[in-house]
Amino acid sequence: MIGFYDYTVVLTYLSMISASTGIILCLNDIGHPFVGMLFLMFCGLCDAFDGKVARTKKNRNERMKKFGVQIDSLSDLAAFGILPACIGIAMLRSSIDFYNFPDVMFLRLSDKSTIIKVVLTVIAVLYTLAAMIRLAYFNVLEEERQKTEDGANKTYIGLPVTSAALIFPTILLIHIFSSADLTLLYFIFLAIVGFLFVSEIQVKKPTLKAVLIMIAIGLLEAGILAYVFIVMKNK
Repeated sequence: MIGFYDYTVVLTYLSMISASTGIILCLNDIGHPFVGMLFLMFCGLCDAFDGKVARTKKNRNERMKKFGVQIDSLSDLAAFGILPACIGIAMLRSSIDFYNFPDVMFLRLSDKSTIIKVVLTVIAVLYTLAAMIRLAYFNVLEEERQKTEDGANKTYIGLPVTSAALIFPTILLIHIFSSADLTLLYFIFLAIVGFLFVSEIQVKKPTLKAVLIMIAIGLLEAGILAYVFIVMKNK
């Protein structure tokens, strides 16, 4: 078979599987944005460690390294580009009631005018496009940098797409615990984050401590979402 299948690519493969599953669930009749968010955060967890795991193997040849770069970008596009957009569409298609818990109601796409449907759909599509451009441009810059510098990059140009794994679950949690319908806010943040992907802002690469803090926050958010979706729904 073509490709590589050692331990250095397992987390990237798992991230792609998680992203694909989340996308499919968000777009079918039983899909719900809460489920999509759980898959999104799992992708973020995989991404936090995939590069570190790959670098533990010292005898990787150039083909293996380049293969790793390619699949990392492709899985990131699915996980942090397409999946958040699909979660937004799922928010437009879904509503769910919880007993003994504040009602969580999402805007229904069928209840809105054609112009609103078009605008929100265009925002989701442009967000995905921005994520693709950000990933491709980062790969070009990184390839150029590695010709003159050694070691890992210290700063990023544009907001890293992996930030989606924390930003959008946070919005959904606020949505859950507030009485306001924040579906439109989600799409506003899709537009803002998409713009930041392709902006020229300088973002310092997080330290190990910062990464661990973000992982802890993500796990906490995942636990709350799982509790709300599984436990509170069944009460």
